[in-house]
Amino acid sequence: MRITLSALASKLGLEHTGADMEIAGVNTLDKAGPDELSFLVNPKYQHLLETTKAGCVLTSGPYADKTPCALISKNIYMDLAKVVNLFARPQGCFNGISELAYVHPDAHVDASATIYPFAFIGEEAVVGPETVVFAGVYIGERTRVGSKCILYPNSVVMGGVRLGDNIILQPGAVIGGDGYGYAQTPAGHMKIPQIGIVEIENDVEVGSNTAIDRAALDTTRIKRGTKIDNLVQIGHNVEIGEHCLVIGQVGIGGSTVVGNGVVLAGQVGVADNAKIGDGAMVGAQSGVAGTVEPGSKVAGSPAMKAGTFLKAGVCMPKLPDLFKRVKKLEKELATLKAMEANGANNE
Repeated sequence: MRITLSALASKLGLEHTGADMEIAGVNTLDKAGPDELSFLVNPKYQHLLETTKAGCVLTSGPYADKTPCALISKNIYMDLAKVVNLFARPQGCFNGISELAYVHPDAHVDASATIYPFAFIGEEAVVGPETVVFAGVYIGERTRVGSKCILYPNSVVMGGVRLGDNIILQPGAVIGGDGYGYAQTPAGHMKIPQIGIVEIENDVEVGSNTAIDRAALDTTRIKRGTKIDNLVQIGHNVEIGEHCLVIGQVGIGGSTVVGNGVVLAGQVGVADNAKIGDGAMVGAQSGVAGTVEPGSKVAGSPAMKAGTFLKAGVCMPKLPDLFKRVKKLEKELATLKAMEANGANNE
């Protein structure tokens, strides 16, 4: 695909400075060629404007005069996403419903859906309009998959799960596997059947090899607009609010409630039955138990106010020296006490 800068500026509603030209792609400032668009978001990379070979740079007003050709944006990341979407090539090379897929006679697959070879669609399952189901996908009995979803290879949607519209499941995602529930008996661990469901609302993306467990009795729910990274574990009966960001290797224990607009950074661990309020941000590798107040920023394990955690981090390298000083002071104090005691005895 090629598009002129003037047409691109018009499509995005942006101001364009410099000569018009055709753009054939998007690249970084240090890698872009004369027919590619690049971008500058972080000011610390502005020195690259002097050496970049990019034909045009998407940036904000203060930097537009530092490059011969610019698209001026007030929200660079948003406009960059729009540009990349124009040039992105969708995955896949198949249309229609393959005869090599297994579709149960009692399933309903919309005629506009695409079902790749070797997909499995179970009894009474429903696949909505314009949804794409790649090879190796399993869709269980009585599952509902909405419209314009993309289920990439080897993703699994177990029976009874409900997926809304515009859902993306990256390869290997597992939705609706059993929650982790066992009863202790004299004979060992007895499995507790997990008979609830998972419900995922519109516009959610689930990363590769992420597992979202079905509820024990009711519903595990992911609300609209939330984006979940790779290698995330979400336990049974968890509820995650709207437009949350759940970054790689997060683990969320059962029956936890996460509010709207929450950010859980990489490797955050959340205990069972925790509550994280709207707009909270939890720093990487934090351990959360109990309640995180709405709008708060916490870090560390156990999680504490982010400012407190940063101050504690500054102190950590000084602890060995501080320990030596304390031991020395203890000895000096013991000596003084002994001298004082001897003086009192001599009197």
